[in-house]
Amino acid sequence: MTTGRPFVFAHRGGADALPEHTLAAYLRALDDGADGVECDVRLTRDGHLVCVHDRRLNRTSNGTGLVSTKTLAELEELDFGSWHAGAGELPPDHLRLLTLDRLLTVLRDYGRPVRLLIETKHPSRYGAEVERRLVEMLRKFDLAEPVTGDPLHVTVMSFAALALRRIRALAPALPTVYLLEIPPPGVSRGRLPFGARIAGPGISLVRSRPTLIRNFQAAGHQTYVWTVNEEPDLDLVLSQGIDGIISDRPRFVIDRLNSAPPV
Repeated sequence: MTTGRPFVFAHRGGADALPEHTLAAYLRALDDGADGVECDVRLTRDGHLVCVHDRRLNRTSNGTGLVSTKTLAELEELDFGSWHAGAGELPPDHLRLLTLDRLLTVLRDYGRPVRLLIETKHPSRYGAEVERRLVEMLRKFDLAEPVTGDPLHVTVMSFAALALRRIRALAPALPTVYLLEIPPPGVSRGRLPFGARIAGPGISLVRSRPTLIRNFQAAGHQTYVWTVNEEPDLDLVLSQGIDGIISDRPRFVIDRLNSAPPV
């Protein structure tokens, strides 16, 4: 069990207040005091890593079709923010497609320590190329091998155990999170697949398995829970000494921690 304050991560940048995966959302979450942010990455047809959750473009943009069949130039023509009620008068460039390269640049220059959780999305037509391109990008920013004192700290997450094994092979020092919605055999007793260092159960799984977090902690694994948006769920994970809280409402979580910090 953690004895300190858990990390607060803005899920997709804090998808409640502003359009998910936009620069505006990430900057808002950090300005509000989030310890870190979370993003999903997919590969474009021409090999660029972009921050988009869904396979298809329909929900979060004015485009249609699969992200993986579009070039970066085609995606950059789309509007990824105006659909959201919180977009308001935000600068248009803060509502465009966000590449991982741009997000890393912004976080590198933010001016204080920031933790970034990067989820690689699978299944993907590009398979292992997703992780290879990701590690290549992290090496460009000197982030593939964590250095003590570096203000930007990256952790890679996936629901796919194979993806985490690839990360372990390509960049052994990178911390990894195994995301869980329905746990495979053995995981509920605290074991994680090879290549995974941190447990990442969904809040519905935590609700249904009261001993899950305790089992992970007993096995020596930190635990980050997603997506914690409501007060009863926040109370539940705080009572279990959670290490990290991933939320669409990071300001809500921060305000709660400030008003009643865990003992």
